[in-house]
Amino acid sequence: MRGRQPVCRTWRRAWVGSYFPHFGEEDCLRGWNGSGTIFFSWCNLRCVFCQNCDVSQQGAGREVSAEELAHMMLRLQRWGCHNINFVTPEHVVPQVLEALAIAIERGLRLPIVYNTSAYDSLESLRAMEGIVDIYLPDFKFWDPAHARRYSKAPDYPEVARAAIQEMHRQVGPLVLDPQTGLARRGLLVRHLVMPGGGGGHAPDHALAGARGLSRDLRQHHGPVPAGA
Repeated sequence: MRGRQPVCRTWRRAWVGSYFPHFGEEDCLRGWNGSGTIFFSWCNLRCVFCQNCDVSQQGAGREVSAEELAHMMLRLQRWGCHNINFVTPEHVVPQVLEALAIAIERGLRLPIVYNTSAYDSLESLRAMEGIVDIYLPDFKFWDPAHARRYSKAPDYPEVARAAIQEMHRQVGPLVLDPQTGLARRGLLVRHLVMPGGGGGHAPDHALAGARGLSRDLRQHHGPVPAGA
C-alpha cells in the first residue's frame, strides 16, 4: 500500500463509526438484549444504495487503538449483548485480531459475528478461521453488470460466491440454541432483493445449491427500499 490511498481509506488503526446494542438484526442475533454491534468506518465497496453511507463512504467515526476496540467489546458484553457483531470488517481484519487478543485475555466470552458485504478476500477469511462463530454475509448481485453499476465491483458475484463457500467450510450451517433460539455457530446469508430485480437474482435455491453448500443453508431475504 506504500504511496497509494487504499479504497477502504484505512491505515494502521481501524476507524469505528459507532458501537451499541443493536435490535435491528435477525431474532437469533438480537435476542432480548441486542447484538453487540461495532460499525467500522469505510468500506471496500461503493454501493449507491448504502443505508450507512455516512459511515461507509464518508468516514464518519474516529480512529481507535487496539486497546480501545477491545474496551468496546468488553463494554458490550457487560451491557448484556448476546454476541459481538463486527459490521464491515473485511478491511480491518488485522486490527480486529489484534483487539480480540486483548479482549479475550480480559474475559471476552461472547460469540463473534462477522457481518459483511460478502466482498471478502479468502486471505482475510482464513485469518479469521477458528475465531468467527457466525458469518453473516449480505449477498447482493448475481450479475456483474449490476455489480459494476451499483457497487463499482464487477467481480462481486465471483468474489462473494467464493467467500460464502469459505465461510460455510469454516462454520457449517446455522446452529441455534434449542433453549433460547440464539445463534451459536454457522452461516446465515442475507440475500438483498433490489427494486425491479436490479441485482439480477437467480432462483432462491441457487446459492444454497452452489458447489458444496448445504441445502439447509439459512437465508434471510432483505428488500432494499424502493427509494434507495
